[in-house]
Amino acid sequence: MTKLFTEMTEREKGEVRMFGCTKADMQEAVESQLFVFNGKRSNRDAAMIAMSIMSDCQEMMNRDNGGTYDLMTVEDVRQALNRAKWILSTYVKETV
Repeated sequence: MTKLFTEMTEREKGEVRMFGCTKADMQEAVESQLFVFNGKRSNRDAAMIAMSIMSDCQEMMNRDNGGTYDLMTVEDVRQALNRAKWILSTYVKETV
């Protein structure tokens, strides 16, 4: 459930600054996209979500901008990369 920034806890505000949303919002978004097979989630799907976010970052940085980036684009890319890293660290386990 979305809250106003002023109604968030300090922890949630920190998450919004880091990721552009709360961890609870990210978890809800990711888990709604994971394929469930025989009651188990596929970590490969989580990795694909993370790779998709990283591709979006490449596109944001690849826009024809005359070689300059505004602070909003830089912040959007930074937050998106943080979301991708969170997904990888939360859902994708090392398989050896």
